Amino acid sequence: MSLMIRNFFRHLLESIKSVKRNGWMTLASVSAVTITLTMAGIFLAVIMNATKLAQDVEGNVEVTVFVDIGTKDKELKELKTELQDINHVDKVTFSSKEAQLKKLQKQMGDAWDLFEGDSNPLYDVYVVKATDSQYIRPITREASQLHNVFRANYGGNSADRIIQMAKVVRTWGLAAAALLVFVAIFLISNTIRITILSRKTEIQIMRLVGAKNGYIRWPFFLEGGWIGLIGSIVPILILTYGYSQVYGLAAPYLLQSNLALLRPSQIVWILDIIMAVGGYLIGSIGSVISMRRFLKV
Repeated sequence: MSLMIRNFFRHLLESIKSVKRNGWMTLASVSAVTITLTMAGIFLAVIMNATKLAQDVEGNVEVTVFVDIGTKDKELKELKTELQDINHVDKVTFSSKEAQLKKLQKQMGDAWDLFEGDSNPLYDVYVVKATDSQYIRPITREASQLHNVFRANYGGNSADRIIQMAKVVRTWGLAAAALLVFVAIFLISNTIRITILSRKTEIQIMRLVGAKNGYIRWPFFLEGGWIGLIGSIVPILILTYGYSQVYGLAAPYLLQSNLALLRPSQIVWILDIIMAVGGYLIGSIGSVISMRRFLKV
């Protein structure tokens, strides 16, 4: 057991030395993995959120009706009555702009505190609940035509745009990601090949003294894994920070449509794990291909 542990650490150190020794080829391989995983991560984030938004819209039975700024209390009561009189309306609930702001502050944190009081840019709203989701569109159309209504929204338009964008990303992003995966594997394969050639004499000596094939292969396999893992660091940072920023910008807009993206705490850790595992797999596959082609063991 102790011999196996010593051999593992010996292979680990050798793989780290090889990563440093190969310089520009290592940098090219890491860069290819970085670009590939960044694109793949963005692609996954868009698709996962588009799927959630589509599910939200399908199950949505609420229309948000934004009231014109300056509407009097008497007019608010009249508007509520008019909304209740629309066919297939089950319930109408008022939510002030102060309540809307508190909802945003709960989701976004202290960043929205500066909008308290007269600086509040939000609208008073009526949340209209339909008896069934099939009546959402006609209720939205009828509510939007009422007096003192700024806009009526059920989230369909916002979700439709994001879903359309997801289709474009799915079509072109998948093709681009596949091409970049191929480039990354090719570059890693050549990086490992350079290591094999530089250690040709050492490998021949190990063969002569009876070293097993697995013993010879391990450093190259680990080197590919290192390249993949190093290449995943930048995508992980970009997705962790970038997704939080995008969420912060998009949340207020989507909230007006009764929609929400996946919270960073729900998705970022999944993407980070996928990036790390994906990087290691890309590096390992590149190593295996190179060993089969150039290392005759």
